[in-house]
Amino acid sequence: MDWKPIKYPIGDLKLESGEVIQDCQISACIHGEPSQALNNVVLVAASLGGNHRRLDFLIGPDRALDTNRYCVIATDALGNGLSSSPSNSTLQPGHTFPKFSIRDMVASQSQLLDLLSISRLFCVIGASMGGMQALQWAVSHRNRMDCIVALTPMAQTPAWSQAITLISRQLLGAHDMWQDERTSTEAWRCWIALLDVIAGSTPATISKRLRTNELQELLETEVKSLIANPPDPLDWIWQTLAYDQYNLGTTPGVEGGTTAALNSISTPTLILAAPGDLMNPESEAMWAAEHIPGSTYCEIPSEKGHQAATSIGATEVNFMNRRIATFLDEHFAS
Repeated sequence: MDWKPIKYPIGDLKLESGEVIQDCQISACIHGEPSQALNNVVLVAASLGGNHRRLDFLIGPDRALDTNRYCVIATDALGNGLSSSPSNSTLQPGHTFPKFSIRDMVASQSQLLDLLSISRLFCVIGASMGGMQALQWAVSHRNRMDCIVALTPMAQTPAWSQAITLISRQLLGAHDMWQDERTSTEAWRCWIALLDVIAGSTPATISKRLRTNELQELLETEVKSLIANPPDPLDWIWQTLAYDQYNLGTTPGVEGGTTAALNSISTPTLILAAPGDLMNPESEAMWAAEHIPGSTYCEIPSEKGHQAATSIGATEVNFMNRRIATFLDEHFAS
């Protein structure tokens, strides 16, 4: 399906830092219709470097986010090149664009809902950084949704994950990418190798690719696709800086750190993660689930690691659709 997003002007967005994103715009795609009671609205939060299509495999008739039943608002996060970002801001372009946090992303989504006259959500759902936003919603706006679904989330970003994003930023900053096409291509090749092949996969998956000599071919195919429409390096850098500093325990009004923040979540919560995830380690998701009262943890049966929570595998997609649909059925009041 060809779903085209709309940019919604939400006005100036005051950030946690005290800075302001002027004339902030949030890109979103709306699927389905809100019910008369406005009790069927689902907010989808985008992943790191992802966009409003990140959870397409869950959206549509006969899927977990059935558009015949739910009104699904799939959003683009600050800094992804569609919502307000260093690459597209007219008033604050490039390095003048303010640094933002994951809580600022959530605040921008809250302002979008205000603009759309939606006072309450049925569910907030997201994968990876989107799952982290879902957890943040449950702490910052605990009375504004009925349930949350967080795929491969973390309650705070550990040093391991920060190391991955730090290296990714160094790769993009290692060459004068805007002057030399050759070095630009090499930088993106290294970036893809780090994020898609190493952090995004698992040793078992890579071993299978090596046995069939598909790894190099896969890498070259992804590089060609990326170079045809590359993301803006500053957008990635700004988003990863937000990802790195994330800690649910530093939410204003929360006392007692990350554990206390998780303990405060009263919203019914489903957390899904996969073994061998090197980007957002499964142990982080399990730890978060252990500290959220009454939460449900579910392991995605997969050897694809971080990519398990994507559309890459039919088995994983079918499993996630079934499990999430069941959870939503349990909490939806028609």
